[in-house]
Amino acid sequence: MKPQVSPAQAPRRIPAELRLRVLELRRAHTLRQVAELTDLPLGTVKTLCSRSGAFRDNEQHRALFTLPPIKLSTNTGVSVPDLPPREVITGDKEIDAVLWLHSVIRTGQADLISKAMEAAKRIKTPLKELEKRYRDHIVRTKPGNMFAALSTFGFCDLEDMAKSAVEKMARQKEAHARFGDDVFGFTPAEQFCEDTLVDVGLCKNSWSLDAKQVDSRFGAHPALRPHTLADCLHELSYWSELFTLRYAFGTSAGDPGTNIQAREDYTFRLLAKIRARAPAEAVAVFQYMAKRELMDRAETDDILLNLLGKRN
Repeated sequence: MKPQVSPAQAPRRIPAELRLRVLELRRAHTLRQVAELTDLPLGTVKTLCSRSGAFRDNEQHRALFTLPPIKLSTNTGVSVPDLPPREVITGDKEIDAVLWLHSVIRTGQADLISKAMEAAKRIKTPLKELEKRYRDHIVRTKPGNMFAALSTFGFCDLEDMAKSAVEKMARQKEAHARFGDDVFGFTPAEQFCEDTLVDVGLCKNSWSLDAKQVDSRFGAHPALRPHTLADCLHELSYWSELFTLRYAFGTSAGDPGTNIQAREDYTFRLLAKIRARAPAEAVAVFQYMAKRELMDRAETDDILLNLLGKRN
C-alpha cells in the first residue's frame, strides 16, 4: 500500500507561464533573487533552470554558426607557378626591377615571393631613394594626377607587401577549402537571418533595421538563440571569420548585408543581457571587446555593468 502524501508535502506543479518567467528572470538575476521574485523555493528555481538547458551552451545554435570544415583537395597534381614576365615600364632598370618584384609579390605564392625578397637584396640603391625617383617619374609623366602620385607611397615596403600577399592567398585557399567555388553563397546562418528579417523595416533616417523588431524576430527562435556569453562570442567569431575569408577576394567582397549586420548587432546586444556563469567568462568578453576596439559602442556601458554583475 502506497504511503499517503499530505497536500503540504505534494510536489508543486509549476504553470508554463511561471516557468518562462523564472527563465527570463534568471538571465538578469541570481537564483536567490529569482526565488524571491517568484515566491518559489530556491531548490525549485535551481531545478527549473538546470532542467531547461537554457543556461548551458546551446549546441544547436553553435552548429548553425560554425564554418564548414576544411576539405582537403583531391587533386594530386603539383602546379608550379610561373614568374611574371619582366617588363620595361619606366626605363629605369632599378625602378623596373622593384616593380617586377611587386608583380611577383602580388601572386601570393610564398616560394616565388621568397625568391623575390632574396633578389631585392641585390639592388644597390636604397629603396627609399628609388621610391622618390619613381614618384618623380609619375609626377613628370602624369602631371596634375594627384592620385597617381599617391599610389607611389609604400613603393619600398616589400616585406609588408609580401606578408600581406601571403596571408591573402592563405585566406583564399581556406575559403575554397571550406566552401568550394561557392565562397559568396548564403551560408545556412545567413539564410536564417534573411528569412527571419525578410520584412523588417529600416529605422527612420538610417540604413539599419529597427532594433526592437530585430530582437523580437530573433527572440521568436529560442532554439537558435545564444544561451551563454560563450555562445555570443562563438557566433561573433563566426561572422568575423566568414567575412575575413571573403575580404581576401576584395575589400568590398565580404561586406555583410543589412539583415546579417542586424543579427551581429543583436548578438552583441545580448552581451549586456546574459549573465556570466563564472568570472572567466566575463573576462573573455572584456578581452574580446578590448582586442577588437569595441569600447566606444553604444552598448558598452551596459555590457561592462553586466560583466560586473551590476546591470541596470
